[in-house]
Amino acid sequence: MAGQGHGPDPALILIGLLGGSFNPAHKGHRRISLQAIEALGLDELWWLVSPGNPLKDGADDMAPLSTRLASARQASRRSRIVPTAIEAELGTRYTADTLRKLVRLYPNRRFIWLMGADNLAQFHLWRDWRRIARTMPIAVIARPGYDGAAQNAPAMGWLRRFVRRPGHVKNWTIWSPPALVLLRFRPDPSSATRVRALRPDWTSSLKTNGLRDPVSRRPLL
Repeated sequence: MAGQGHGPDPALILIGLLGGSFNPAHKGHRRISLQAIEALGLDELWWLVSPGNPLKDGADDMAPLSTRLASARQASRRSRIVPTAIEAELGTRYTADTLRKLVRLYPNRRFIWLMGADNLAQFHLWRDWRRIARTMPIAVIARPGYDGAAQNAPAMGWLRRFVRRPGHVKNWTIWSPPALVLLRFRPDPSSATRVRALRPDWTSSLKTNGLRDPVSRRPLL
């Protein structure tokens, strides 16, 4: 794990959380993650490789969890990005439950939830989305073509009063949730759909034997 965190308590480690299927992980994931680490002053950013997305259940082209974790590890090499399949160990299916358990399990870490503007546009469909907002601050990353939908999303009708100015983003460690900040980085056109179309055999080069989860240190079953 990384070194000392920066904030009201120097012993805290500052962690960003970015969930997704990572089917596969790609340079777009890496780029926005590195930009978020810099913008938010993070010690680490955890990629939560989901066992299954309740809004995408039944996808025929979803690779096994071990393959997607291996892809995420490959895409995050030599960085402060930490891919983890800890949701499978926690037995959580919904983000609200995952975040609540992580806060309890890691009291010496301060977490911020990251999501794209496309997720904010449908945030009101997530289970217990208000509880997510009350659990930790949220950073929303702009995505071309989604910003209007995000700003007009049903969830924003409630969240708008909690929006913080991007110029104060490094203060997120002392914000009391709900708190939301909108981040705008240079866009990247990469997408998992495009990677699968260009490289249908993307899973063939990945080694999944003996994988251990970098966060829990347990073997991935």
